[in-house]
Amino acid sequence: MSRYRLSPGPAQEAVLRDHCGHARYLWNLAVEQHSHWHPGRTSAPGYLDQCRQLTAARAGHPWLAAGSQTVRQQALRDFTEAMAAFFDPAHPARRPSWRKAGRNEGFRITGRGRQWDVRRVSRHVGEVWVPKAGWVRFRWSRTVPPDAKSYRVTRDRAGRWHVAFAVIPAPVPAPGNGQTVGIDRGVAVSAALSTGQLLHCPALTARERTRLRRLQRKLARATRGSNRRSRVKGAIARLKARETDRRKDWAEQTSTDLARRFDLIRVENLQITNMIRSAKGTRENPGRNIRQKAGLNRGILRSAVTARGGDGVTRPVNREPQLLLHSV
Repeated sequence: MSRYRLSPGPAQEAVLRDHCGHARYLWNLAVEQHSHWHPGRTSAPGYLDQCRQLTAARAGHPWLAAGSQTVRQQALRDFTEAMAAFFDPAHPARRPSWRKAGRNEGFRITGRGRQWDVRRVSRHVGEVWVPKAGWVRFRWSRTVPPDAKSYRVTRDRAGRWHVAFAVIPAPVPAPGNGQTVGIDRGVAVSAALSTGQLLHCPALTARERTRLRRLQRKLARATRGSNRRSRVKGAIARLKARETDRRKDWAEQTSTDLARRFDLIRVENLQITNMIRSAKGTRENPGRNIRQKAGLNRGILRSAVTARGGDGVTRPVNREPQLLLHSV
C-alpha cells in the first residue's frame, strides 16, 4: 500500500466528504440488513439484490442520486468481500461492524483506465482522477506503482486527506549472511536486540505533552456541541496524529533495517491484548491501582507494540518489512 498526502480544493473536499458519507451510509445499511438474519430466516440480500435496492432508492431520494454510483456500488462490493472473508475459515477476519462519522472516513475506487487514472504534473505534484471531483492533486513523494488497480481515499481525525494505491510491495531481498537476532520488546526500551542495540520509539516532546495536557483540560471544560469544543478536538487530533506518524515511520524503518541485516529473526511471544486490559474490574469485585494500570497500558501502546505478537518460534525472517514490526 503506497500512501500519499492528498490536497483537494474547497469544492473538491466537499465532494470527497459526500463520497465518504455515502459509502459509510450504505455500509451501515448493509450491516443492519445482515444483523437481522439468524438461522431459520431467509438469507440476507446479496450484492446484486443490494444494487437493485440502491437503484430504487436513488429514484426516490435526490440527495442519494446526486452522488457517484461508482462509490456506492464499490462500498457494497467491499461489504460483500468482508462478509465472505468472515465466513471463510481460512481467513481470520472479524465480522463487518458499524462505521462512525469522523472516525471511518473513506471510500475506494477500482478500474484503472476506466474509472480513474493518475498522472504526474511536476516534480513533487501528481493528480488522481476522482469521480465527480475531477483531477485532485497529491504530493508526489515517490513513484506511484504502475500495477496499482485501485486506490482508497481517507480522511483522518486531524482533517488530513490521503490517497493510498493498493499494490503488494516488493519483498526485501535477504542479505544471505546467516546472521540471527532476537528482539525483546518493552516499555522503557521499545526493542532490545540480542546484539546489544537498544531501539527507542519516538514520541511527543516534553513541550508537546504539556500542550496536550492543557488542551485535554480545556476540552473537559468545553460545552458539548460547541465550536470551541470542535476546535480543541481538532488541535488534540493534530498532536496525536503527529505522534502516530513518528511511531509508524520508526516502525517501518526499523523493520526494513532488520530485514536487510538478518536472515533469521526471533520475537518473544507477548499477549498484548491481555496485557493492556483495564484493571477496573466489576462492581462486585472492583480493581485496584486502576490509574497506574491505565498509565502502563498507555506506555505499552506508545512503544509501538501491537496485539499481533510473535509466536516465539524460530523461523526464517519474513522478507516483507511491514510484517515484522507494526505500529499501533
